[in-house]
Amino acid sequence: MSSLSTLSDAELVHRCRNGDPEAWSELVERFSRYVYAVCVRGFRLAEADAEDVFQEVFARAFTHLDSLRDDAALRPWIAQLTRRLCIDSVTRGRREQAAAEPVPDDLAHDLDEIEEAFAVREALAALPEPCREILDRFFAQDQSYRTISADLDLPTGTIASRIARCLGKLRVELEGPAVEGRSDPTSESGG
Repeated sequence: MSSLSTLSDAELVHRCRNGDPEAWSELVERFSRYVYAVCVRGFRLAEADAEDVFQEVFARAFTHLDSLRDDAALRPWIAQLTRRLCIDSVTRGRREQAAAEPVPDDLAHDLDEIEEAFAVREALAALPEPCREILDRFFAQDQSYRTISADLDLPTGTIASRIARCLGKLRVELEGPAVEGRSDPTSESGG
C-alpha cells in the first residue's frame, strides 16, 4: 500500500472511482488526521461528535466522489465537506442544548493553522527519505545535533548543513518551483 502514498490526489481519485479498495484505504489514511484536526481543534467538537463527523465525511466522500468536478481538488473538497458537517454538528448541538458554547471567534485562525500544518506534512512527504528523517528528528522529535549525529553516524558539523539544505528543499515544495529562481538574500552575490 505504500506505493499508493506517492499517487497524486487526482490519481488516487481515479483509482477510487475504479473501485480499488486499497485506494480507498489510502484516501482515508491521507486525509484522516486533517479531518479529525478540523473537527477537534478547529471546531472544538466533543469526541463523540468528532467521531460522527469523521465517519460521515468519509461515508459521503465514498458515495459522492463522482460529483467531484476536478480530481486534483480532492483536498479542498474534503475540507469543505468537513467544515459543512462540523457546522451542522455545532448547529444540531445548539438546538439540543440551550446553553451551548458559541463557535469560537478564532475559528478561522485555527483552521488556517490546520491547513498550514497539512500543507507542511504533504511537502515533507514529497522530500527524499534522508531529509524527512533528519527534519523529523530535529523538529518533531526535538533531538539534538549530537543525538542525530550519533544515530546517523555523521559528523556533528554535517547535521546543521543537512538540516539547512533539507529546509531549503521543504521551502521549494511549499512555495513551488518559482522559489528556485528567486535569489536568497542570505547567499553571497555572484553570477
